Amino acid sequence: MSSACGGEAPLEERGSAGEAVGTREQAAYSGVNGTYCIASPYNCKLRESGGNRVETNDPANDNWGIMTGIAIRDGHGNIQGTNTRTSAQFNYGQTRSFAGEPHAFAVSTSNSSAGWLPMSAIYGRTSFEQKVGHVSALGAGLAKLGCYAVRNWHDTNLEFKKVVYDSTATHERAGDYLPLVRANGKRSANLAFNVPGFALGGPAVDHWPAGTKFQRLDVPTDGGAPSIEHPALGRGQHGPLPRAVGDHEVPLRLRHRQHHRHQAQRLDGV
Repeated sequence: MSSACGGEAPLEERGSAGEAVGTREQAAYSGVNGTYCIASPYNCKLRESGGNRVETNDPANDNWGIMTGIAIRDGHGNIQGTNTRTSAQFNYGQTRSFAGEPHAFAVSTSNSSAGWLPMSAIYGRTSFEQKVGHVSALGAGLAKLGCYAVRNWHDTNLEFKKVVYDSTATHERAGDYLPLVRANGKRSANLAFNVPGFALGGPAVDHWPAGTKFQRLDVPTDGGAPSIEHPALGRGQHGPLPRAVGDHEVPLRLRHRQHHRHQAQRLDGV
């Protein structure tokens, strides 16, 4: 999803954690970013129980009714498009203020992407506000590494690979985390709260256009390297197999980055 920017090459990894964190069963523990974490105290669920969505009063349906004709915003607060859908699911704990109005993070919108929608457009707003909660990733005190930016292209071969073993779902794919072309004709990508493939949900907590810059942070992991990775899986004759290029798997690697309230600052002009 990202590339080195500002003429600064990424630092070398301090050993590979791919085997250790991507292919074996691991015990969860309480960490910095939550009470249910795997592979790193920063790689955690949004909440230990209750799921990643903001629940409605119907246990079988997480869709909240919403108004049409409202603006869909990206993580900069810029308008991506106009909503034409009558319902949306929202990820737990994700609220921000844009144009002086509180917004919540919708998993999918009529822009064919996630995005921020005004809470005033959610039917049952009072109930929603009582249930949405608040979760922010923490990164204070972590050393800064290289500068990265969301690319303006993506690997179409990787797009449909799965990040969950033996998945038959239409989601749970690497493309959920790549800068795809959206309904507005522009590329944008999700910012994930944790690394997909660890049964943590891989929920998106923000959405950014191509070119957005991040400061990578030196996050401690159980494997020692400042990043953790999980192989992207392709479906073979006998089930999903790691996609191979030569003798190497193509991993889906997400590094913790510093950006706004989710690991703090975006580097404008770098």
